[in-house]
Amino acid sequence: MFVFLPNHLLKQPFKTTCLTIYHLSPWFLIIVAVVSIHLIEVNLIDSWATMYSGIDYATFFTSIEGSLVADIQSSWNIFLLTFFVAMYIIVYPFTLWFSTLYFLIDNQKKAIQSLAICLLVLYLISLPFYLFFPVSNVYTAHNLDSALTLILPSINSFFYATTTYNNCFPSLHVGMSLLIAWSVKQTNNKRYFYFTVFSSITVIISVIYLTIHWIIDVIGGLIAAGAAIIISRALLKRLSKHESI
Repeated sequence: MFVFLPNHLLKQPFKTTCLTIYHLSPWFLIIVAVVSIHLIEVNLIDSWATMYSGIDYATFFTSIEGSLVADIQSSWNIFLLTFFVAMYIIVYPFTLWFSTLYFLIDNQKKAIQSLAICLLVLYLISLPFYLFFPVSNVYTAHNLDSALTLILPSINSFFYATTTYNNCFPSLHVGMSLLIAWSVKQTNNKRYFYFTVFSSITVIISVIYLTIHWIIDVIGGLIAAGAAIIISRALLKRLSKHESI
């Protein structure tokens, strides 16, 4: 955090920080609402929706991709495995919540607006697929080992409280990591922007290397993120015009 926070924020009066957070709190609440809805979907609704659907479209994905991603497990390297698990489990969520905190305390209004609207649009695009188009992850569909539990044996109970084995298409990790980098681009913090670009690239690689997502999931995540950016830019442009009146 101290590496990426601008120096002036470390000297900023506490009262100024509180006022800034209060001013931008509606956008922060949108981000919290999206995450909360996702947790409700994962823990309360998804199992019912999966039972109602009665279909696992991983079979369809396998008919297209075969074992292209699954075969990566045969060439796993312990060092790369550890690195990509760390990027997937630790660095990715750090960038989401640190970015939100940074935007709040530094009064980065455009950035937090962009992040909030993008995440909301991304999730609205993704939710129907999670409910009505369940796709099991690669290692589950092919009855393979989980890279996450190989590196962090007790991680499953935490990890599957925030997602499910069949919320794969489109990849939320891919989409959100790109949107985080996009929102950070709205600031002048080049050091942190380059880090989020690096993080998003490694997250995209990690979901394949760890045999979690299908290539189709990644493509879906890229398309959904692109659509979210286009829609958010249009909405923010209209909002800016409204505020200037």
